[in-house]
Amino acid sequence: QVQLVETGGGLVQPGGSLRLSCQASGRISSINTMGWYRQAPGMQRELVATQTNGGTTNYAGSVRGRFAISRDNARNTVYLQMNSLKTEDTAVYYCNAVAVVNIEGATVHHWGQGTQVTVSS
Repeated sequence: QVQLVETGGGLVQPGGSLRLSCQASGRISSINTMGWYRQAPGMQRELVATQTNGGTTNYAGSVRGRFAISRDNARNTVYLQMNSLKTEDTAVYYCNAVAVVNIEGATVHHWGQGTQVTVSS
């Protein structure tokens, strides 16, 4: 099992910045991708950004150029630096880790508890 603990959410004005952190514990060696998703009220959960163990990143078009994902493998931590925040970025942000569970490459998604990000003046 993999456990994920997020920190760093809060209230920020439009145009401001926040950094989210997520520390993983447990079966760290099984993880091949970590990332962030978000869910706004009444909306489906959507991908924000992911990064593989090899460093390949993937961003939602709505955040590309404003958000940056990074990983500190020594600390088993993934970060999301969010700049130029907009009101439409308001959501609960969830840390995600994809773990390989068998030799065939089947995977399981693990989720953090979520952290609220509110962008408002």
